[in-house]
Amino acid sequence: MSQPAAPCVRGRAAVIAPHVPFVDQIAARWLAQAGHDAQACGNGLILLPSRRAARALTEAFVRQVDGRPILLPRIAPIAGLDEAALALSGRNALDLPPAVDPVRRLATLTLLVMQAGRAFGDVQGVDQAWPLARALVDLMDEAEWAECDLHDRLPHAAEGDFAQHWHLTVQFLSIITQVWPAWLAEQGVMNPVARQTALLHAQAQRWLEAPPPAGYPIWAAGFSDAVPSTIAMLRAVLSLPDGLLVLPGVDMDCADTVWCTLPPDHPQAGTAHMLGELGLERDCMEQWGDLPRGCVASSPIPRASLLARALLPAHALAGWRDPEAPVMADGLSVLRSTDQQEEAAAIAMVLRQVLEQPGRRAALVTPDRALAGRVATELVRWGVIADDSAGESLLTIPQTAFLRLIIQAVDGGLSPVALLSVIKHPLAACGLAPGNCRASARQLERLLLRGPAPPPGIAGLRGALARAAEDPHGALADAPDAPEEITAFINRLETALGPLLALPRASLVPVSTLLAALIETAQALAATDTTDGAERLWAGEEGNALGQHMSAMLAWCDVLPEARLGALDGLLASSLAGMTVQGRRAVRGREGTAVHPRVFIWGLLEARLQTADTIVLGGLVETVWPPATDPGPWMSRPMRTRVGLPSPEWAIGQAAHDFVACACAAPRVVLSMAARRQGAPTVPARWLVRLNAYLAGHGHVLPQHPALRWLDSLDRPPGGLVQPATPPRPCPAVSLRPRSLSVTEIETWMRDPYAIYARRILRLNRLADLEELADAADYGQIVHAALDRWFRAHPTGWPADGEAQMQAVFADVLRAAELRPALAAWWAPRLERIAIWCAATEQARCTAGGPRTVLTELGGRMQLEDLPGGPFTLRGRADRIDRHDDGTLSLFDYKTGTLPTRRSVLEGWQSQLVLEAAMIESGGFPPPVAGTVAELVYWRLTGGHVPALVLDVARGAELTDLIASCRAGLRDLVAGYDNPDQPYLSHPYPGEEPRFADYAHLARVAEWSAAREENGG
Repeated sequence: MSQPAAPCVRGRAAVIAPHVPFVDQIAARWLAQAGHDAQACGNGLILLPSRRAARALTEAFVRQVDGRPILLPRIAPIAGLDEAALALSGRNALDLPPAVDPVRRLATLTLLVMQAGRAFGDVQGVDQAWPLARALVDLMDEAEWAECDLHDRLPHAAEGDFAQHWHLTVQFLSIITQVWPAWLAEQGVMNPVARQTALLHAQAQRWLEAPPPAGYPIWAAGFSDAVPSTIAMLRAVLSLPDGLLVLPGVDMDCADTVWCTLPPDHPQAGTAHMLGELGLERDCMEQWGDLPRGCVASSPIPRASLLARALLPAHALAGWRDPEAPVMADGLSVLRSTDQQEEAAAIAMVLRQVLEQPGRRAALVTPDRALAGRVATELVRWGVIADDSAGESLLTIPQTAFLRLIIQAVDGGLSPVALLSVIKHPLAACGLAPGNCRASARQLERLLLRGPAPPPGIAGLRGALARAAEDPHGALADAPDAPEEITAFINRLETALGPLLALPRASLVPVSTLLAALIETAQALAATDTTDGAERLWAGEEGNALGQHMSAMLAWCDVLPEARLGALDGLLASSLAGMTVQGRRAVRGREGTAVHPRVFIWGLLEARLQTADTIVLGGLVETVWPPATDPGPWMSRPMRTRVGLPSPEWAIGQAAHDFVACACAAPRVVLSMAARRQGAPTVPARWLVRLNAYLAGHGHVLPQHPALRWLDSLDRPPGGLVQPATPPRPCPAVSLRPRSLSVTEIETWMRDPYAIYARRILRLNRLADLEELADAADYGQIVHAALDRWFRAHPTGWPADGEAQMQAVFADVLRAAELRPALAAWWAPRLERIAIWCAATEQARCTAGGPRTVLTELGGRMQLEDLPGGPFTLRGRADRIDRHDDGTLSLFDYKTGTLPTRRSVLEGWQSQLVLEAAMIESGGFPPPVAGTVAELVYWRLTGGHVPALVLDVARGAELTDLIASCRAGLRDLVAGYDNPDQPYLSHPYPGEEPRFADYAHLARVAEWSAAREENGG
């Protein structure tokens, strides 16, 4: 942003070389100017750019005096000025209106956004308008830091050749140029940033008018760029008799012609701009390049020159050809990972390796909070809790997750997944002991919530309970964490959820009412038998911070228009976005574990002026570090220039300065990037590309850090001998092996014997999925039920209007199934086509085949004698048997899924129908069914474009041989498993695995089958 020329300022300024630890040099120089007098040292003020820098300087003073008692000077971050610090705030500061509460500001702006949206014909809910209000706040803050008058300039920003939508945007922004200033004046408050800049100007003016007495030093240290209000403060410091400005890492070797024309994305652009505003020349600044007592260089001396030369602006790249150009990259290495997770794991190993060296400190510097979180998680693997300066997002703490899950559960009608997410949350207790609540939740899940979802609400749970069978595997009543009786637990849930359940889900309700009901419900759900819910919910730093935010929301959101319950989730997420808390939740959960004193995770702001022994610069890819050059949602680049807002490239320049400063802040620096982020390829950061190109031009290359090799061998067993999982081979005693199976289980026995072992011997039954949708099995039940009803009503003849009657039967069965309307509408035309096909087919069979009697859903059994383990019983139920007048029988099987192939039936892999025929011929069915089976037929009934397919398996002698072979094969199968050494293998025949393997996870099929494929067998 262009500024009017500033008058030349005469004052004392110094620059600390990049290889000198900045805060240690400041502490040493301050002690020297105080004559190392413990009392005189406390006289004065040191201004720093951040609280983290102030903390680092305090620690540096302690190091410099070796822990001896000393009076420290006042060390203050420049943004920490307020009325309480009268020495800084100035006399006029007390006359300033108070700053508006942040939540109140956002709530009011949300209302204004919604009103403006309606004027433009864009109706939005509070959850959609809140993020727009936050974007308006960001725009106002940016303009107020830059001291840009939006009131005068913004209305003219889109004048001229701009697209129509920019004109509409400017009209919308009248919220902050007209409506909002009037509201602030009416309420007697100020924007926080406007108030902060006013305080800084007031302090600067006071120092100019009434400077501190001689002998009271005031230093401003560590600034690399500055907004106008900060520049006013620095100018005032320079005007003081004992004022001193100390800057980090100014490039003193850059040619003046280059220095005066640095582009905004250059690392030194911000510093050059600031010095220009202050009227300071580089050659007039003192150079503090000596190392303080007891300190070592933070980096090799040539490294700063190397980075400065590599990052020269485009118009100065001729300097790369200088034969004296620095090329020493000692201590620099690069870490190129495949993806984000590998990058995080490798960085964690780099940090962990530093801890092997006593007293050494390691830090990760990154603007990527996702990467920081991954690295922190990886470090926990070794019991290392990193000191993360950014804290924890309020959006991710358990209390926030609990509140949002409650909203989603009630808004979703207590659907199974949403309800279980609430009552299985660690904070949920419902007035019981937490263990009893968890046991009750599991019982509720097992009895009512597995399988198709019950109807919505508490009434739906009670209806499902009335239809549920008693749980045969319930917990013992005297167990330590026994479940509550299920009806009582449902009543308890209804009481706890009552405040939210009482609100209409589809109607508009005041936001404050929604928030109050949410808090009351959450506290009731969090209460235990001994502890109040509020005490649990709002405990600790995280709970306290969330509680304060919720109190502010309750206090100020009464101005918002009414909203539906479902909008509360989005409103809560939007209002907490960007809010963090410096909590120690992870530490409290680990007995005897504390934050490690030598491992740090810093953001770019926190990393400024800090040093360590090893620093990893993580996330060095475009759009992360540096960030994307986004002008924002409100104005294009030309509009920002016209208004007077800084160019987005200034943020790139500050990120570049942070990169160079951090790269010179440690003897060993690892430059890390991932080749892919969220599955998409990345572009390496421009500074990394520049550095590689510069070194390559001089015949050098950055070495690869060995962390990826460490990571590759981390989880390998000693000696590199990987022992893959082997298929299970259970051999239970013959007395435990089943002596009766159904015809469908025989196919399972052949394809996956382990499933029979798990179901019939271990007695493990597969749990139905949560919110299980009606699938092909339900569709098949409807088709079977309709055909059974029809043939029971018409076992011999065919009515004249058979087609219409059969369609009516299918429709009646579909209605009786009580499916949700959408699914019923999807299946109805398919069932109609099946009915039409069946009617036509049956009419043709009646005409061609002569008289016959149709018998449906008949059960039978066949017993095999003279087996090693004793008699074996085969059970089965035939879908349909046609008994003809000549004594022959036709056997039918209905399929709504995949039709078996004739080959698989003849080879015995799908022998259900053949085994039923063997049972018939052995007299295993009731007396009406007797004789010779002459026909085996499969009907595949889908109701699709081709309504049905028919597979006629075999007839005559071929069928006779098939039945005999199948009976013999069954006897051999049973006899084989009567051998105690015969194991129940999992998927023993590759290519013949079952379509649905309920026990594949138990058998670890994915592990050993992968190993078998790798070994080629």
